Amino acid sequence: MSSHYRISLDAMGGDHGLSVTVPAALAALERYDDISLVLVGDETQLKAALESHNALDNPRLTVHHASQTVGMDEPPALALRGKKDSSMRVAINLVKEDLADATVSAGNTGALMATARFVLRTLPGIDRPAICSPIPADKGHTHVLDLGANIDSTAEHLYQFAVMGSELARAVDGIENPSVGLLNIGQEDIKGNEQVKAANRLLRQGKLNYIGYVEGDDIFSNRVDVVVCDGFVGNVALKTTEGLAKMLASILKKEFTRNWLTKLMALVAMPVLKSVQKQFDPRLYNGASFLGLQGIVIKSHGGADSLSYANAISVARKEIIAEVPKKIRHRLQALVDQGQTKVQ
Repeated sequence: MSSHYRISLDAMGGDHGLSVTVPAALAALERYDDISLVLVGDETQLKAALESHNALDNPRLTVHHASQTVGMDEPPALALRGKKDSSMRVAINLVKEDLADATVSAGNTGALMATARFVLRTLPGIDRPAICSPIPADKGHTHVLDLGANIDSTAEHLYQFAVMGSELARAVDGIENPSVGLLNIGQEDIKGNEQVKAANRLLRQGKLNYIGYVEGDDIFSNRVDVVVCDGFVGNVALKTTEGLAKMLASILKKEFTRNWLTKLMALVAMPVLKSVQKQFDPRLYNGASFLGLQGIVIKSHGGADSLSYANAISVARKEIIAEVPKKIRHRLQALVDQGQTKVQ
């Protein structure tokens, strides 16, 4: 793998577009001297934005024109068929053409998944890509997938998610034998729907470090490295987690500003509060991986600010260095060679 990494950015995507992607790109370049970025979007607008930041002549920044933009509420099929020159599509094409090692977008999730799957295709042995993201936990974080790409998943799909999540944790976090759990409503074998029970049987027969069923609270513990579920359950869990974090932050702010005594207590507790806030700051966990594709695609939150988006760029860099798609492909082939043919 080269010591210099190229990342394309869907500069027009997301709720805030260039007002976020350009400052985030500049912050990422300042943080890492081994990356170059291709900003994909309207050339005139991009050059004006770069000029306003005195960055038009940055040798590690390239502007690649795209005449269209995918709306945040645009149907994926419409974006796929009718927006072939969108900033999203062109950024993904650059990965396909080996002109970029990864791409990052804060755009429409459905359109991004549909376009990435069409352009890059899935890895051999993978039926459906899955969205995976780290969620803050007692030991640092837990990788959870799928977070919304697949509403209905078969047992075989859940098995494939487990393989991909395990390999991501191994490659990116350096965990030799990541523990994998299947999200369920209880840890007893009799609990769960039929697809979860069938996936449990497959995983018990497999070669992963499968620890069995886990429950929602285990996501935040130090018990498991990878939690597997279908996209419906995963997305609900993710949004619930985000909502709880916002509520707790709001309650703390109200309580610590209630009167002069609580304000004094807040001042004394400030170092601890800042430490806790940093550990649970969702901006530092921004950047979800589209696993199972023949290329690296990172999804930033649509409402991300520049700090969040810069973190998504960091995730892309990390996955390039770890060669995540290549590692997943090799893992799948190894399981097939061992007779674990259910990954096909």
